[in-house]
Amino acid sequence: MKIDISQIASLPTAFGEFFIQAFKENQKEHLVIFKEPMGEKPIVRVHSECLTGDALFSLKCDCGEQLHFALEMISKEGGMVIYLRQEGRNIGLLNKVNAYALQDNGLDTVEANHQLGFSADERSYEMVEYILGYFGIKKIRLLTNNPKKMESLADIKIVKRLPIVIEANKYNKEYLKTKKIKLGHLF
Repeated sequence: MKIDISQIASLPTAFGEFFIQAFKENQKEHLVIFKEPMGEKPIVRVHSECLTGDALFSLKCDCGEQLHFALEMISKEGGMVIYLRQEGRNIGLLNKVNAYALQDNGLDTVEANHQLGFSADERSYEMVEYILGYFGIKKIRLLTNNPKKMESLADIKIVKRLPIVIEANKYNKEYLKTKKIKLGHLF
């Protein structure tokens, strides 16, 4: 696997001042947003890209709110967000919008992915271990509700899972219920 790595740059945000670095894996460009000091067991949020939630503030999911939660916590305590370019659980933006249309017609997020010929979750997390290794991080406090993320980090010691608690709204209530029941998410 060939990885290109950018220089580190400053990133002042509404949540505080961070540093940013890009990692290019084939055609995907992932980001690391971090605040020092990170400590021996930094808080790490592995966040998959969600244009509709992160940038357009969609209420159909909790992705944007999870990202904001992570940035606020890391701004106060140090740590990093690993932002993976895996839009729509790695089915891509076009297919994600098609899945949204299927959800508008009554399917849940898992059923919509299956209808489009995908598994419930197409994401992978090998890049996370590469990035953590690059930073020399072997132990983390993982900010997640997704047990698949915890299971996928075989070479990293997760000393603690930090839950992300987001209040449901009328648009994402069923989506959050599906994540819990069909995808095993913890809350």
